[in-house]
Parts: sequence; structure tokens; C-alpha cells
Amino acid sequence: VILGLIGADPEYFDTTKIDSTILEIKESGKLSFNNELSVPFNVEEDITFNKSFLPFHSNGLTFTAILKNQKEISSVFYSIGGGFICKESDTDDNLEETKKLPFPINSGKDLLAHCKKEEKKVFEIVLENEKNWRSEEEINIQLDRVWDIMLECSYIGCHTEGHLPGGLNVRRRAYDLHLSLIKENKYTIDTWVETIRKLDLKFHKIFKWISCFALSVNEVNAALGRVVTAPTNGSAGVIPAVLMYYQCFINKFASKEEIRRFLLVAGEIGCIFKKNATISAAMGGCQAEIGVSSAMAAGALTELLGGTPEQVTMAAEIAMEHHLGLTCDPIGGLVQIPCIERNSMGAIKAIHAAELALESNADHAKVTLDEVIQTMWETAQDMNIKYKETSTGGLAVSVNVVGC
Repeated sequence: VILGLIGADPEYFDTTKIDSTILEIKESGKLSFNNELSVPFNVEEDITFNKSFLPFHSNGLTFTAILKNQKEISSVFYSIGGGFICKESDTDDNLEETKKLPFPINSGKDLLAHCKKEEKKVFEIVLENEKNWRSEEEINIQLDRVWDIMLECSYIGCHTEGHLPGGLNVRRRAYDLHLSLIKENKYTIDTWVETIRKLDLKFHKIFKWISCFALSVNEVNAALGRVVTAPTNGSAGVIPAVLMYYQCFINKFASKEEIRRFLLVAGEIGCIFKKNATISAAMGGCQAEIGVSSAMAAGALTELLGGTPEQVTMAAEIAMEHHLGLTCDPIGGLVQIPCIERNSMGAIKAIHAAELALESNADHAKVTLDEVIQTMWETAQDMNIKYKETSTGGLAVSVNVVGC
């Protein structure tokens, strides 16, 4: 909240300066509002946490400002998941924007219809839609930057020892796991992936590497590092882990083009979930975060492994089908237990779902992607609110926080 008030950009703000920035504001009693206007600010008095929820969404925030003439003005904002913020007065004009696209996609059925008619792969359809807003060069630059941040997260998480902040005293596991896997090999950040590729690995070692990649990213998230919402911060480790699996163990000559294709496909699957259900654990439980991220990764991996568009959506469906009903019950309200481990589980399920889809005839599938999305949304609406990120049910209440 404080970093937002000073106008810090979450994509570019130097995360190593978070603590010092907050400390300076606390000690000075002043805050540079939007980095423009110095105002008095007492952290203890000017930020109030209420246990009651605002009407639209549980992740709501009311900003109240007192002007020089003592008049008060206020605005209500909601964080609805995946980095998306909406104002209380916002109207939904997404449908009109969708209509402008060369290939409007509001469902898995729409996506498959476009692929069949145009005789194109999923990533090709998605790319054409993206060109509606920016050039292909700009698209590639942004996709490459997304992957660079994901890779950086993986590296930082694997090379940072100690405990996570927040009071639960959770020990970082990616560091120790990585150390046991990389052994005595020497490398730099630029040669890290290549070093992993050269290792002589059996199945159980690869399995551990996947977990290591997933854990590392979400430990960075839990320590207030910079991650890519995929589709959310709490589920940010699944897609990097599956992509690392592909380029380290499946195709050791993976190109930038393949990584871009993966991200395009994953992004479109996430969009379909967002349009027809939710990607917010506060609205749908963890099935809306880890479940969706697993579905995104499963579909994208299937595309890279040569799957048809039908197999891509089948893989996404399989991954979500086996996350249905997953609750969100973080201990102590922190995205640490069981959230970090769930990224590892989601990555493994994504890979398994992709392999199942590739060995299946999608024409024989009994459940479609759209049907599983509808089921997920119905499950979310039926789910008791205490299992939706509120930390008032499940592990959050059955486990003694002090014992953690």
C-alpha cells in the first residue's frame, strides 16, 4: 500500500530498496504522494485493516484523502486477482474490445473453431489477436521480458538461503534442494541453464528439479521479490517450472520462439478462465489459482510437444479437472503454507496432463475445457467463504501458527 502511494511501479521498482524505503517513511512521518507531493503520514494511524469485507470482493481497499480545505474524498478499489485492479465505479467494456479482434475468443470452443477454420496452431491465433494492440516486435520484446523475470526468479530463489519473512519462520527449501542437485558444478547466472542441461539425470532427479524450480519462484514471491503473475502471484511458480522442465530436460536446444509460443498459449488459456470463471482465490479458492496455472502450463506444454489444438484444450481441462474444489487456506494469512508447495504439485500435474492429452484422441474426450471451467465456477460459488483466502478455515485454523 505504501509503495503504491509513493507511485512505485511494481514492474521496475528496485526490490532491494523496499525495506529502506518503508523505514525512511516510518521514521520521517512523511510520504511523497505519487512522488510529487509531500504529505504527513503515520503508518500506524493512516493504514487501518478491517476484518469486514467490502461488498464486491474480499480484497478491497478504500482510500480517503483530506484536502487543504478539510474536505474528504474517497475511492474504493478491488484487487481481483492476477494483478488486475478495478475501481468500484468501473464498467465492463471487455466485450466491445473483444469484438474488435480478428479472432474473438470467449471460450475454448471459440478458440478451437478459429484454429480449425484458419488451419492454425493455437499460438498463431493468439499472436494475430495480440497484433491488434502492438507490433510483433513489441510483442516479442514483452514476452522475452516476461521470461527473463521468470528465469531471474528461479535463479534468485535457488540461490537464496535462510527463512521467509512474515512470522511463520518458514525455511527456504529451494536453496538446499538446488544445492543437492547441482552438486559441485561451477556456473554463472548466464550459464546456469546450460549447466543443468548437461547433468546426467534420471526420472526422480528431474522430478526434484521441477519441484525446485516451482518452490524457488514462490519463495521469491513470499519474500516480496518481483514475480510474474501467472495467473497470480500465489501461483507464479507453475509456468516457470514447466518451461524450465521443457528447456532443460525435453528440448535442450529450445529457442526464444518456443518460449514465446508457450507464453502465448498459456496466456490465452488463462484469459478464457478469467472471462468465464475467476483467477482469484478470494473468489474461487485455490482451484482458481493453482488449478488455472496448471491448466495454462499443461496446454502450453502440449502445444510445444506437437499437440493439436484439441489436445491443447484437453490438457488444460485435465489439469483443472484434478484441482476442482481446491480450497485456499493460507496459515497466518501468508502466501507460504501450503501455497508454495502447491506450485510444485501444480507443475507436476501440468506435465502429467500434457502427456495424457498427447497420448489421447481428443475426439473421444468426455469433458470439454468449457465444461470444466463452468464446473469450477459453480464450485467456487458453492464454496464456503472461509475456504476462500480468508484464513478462517482449513489448515489456517487447524494448524497452530506458533508451531509453524
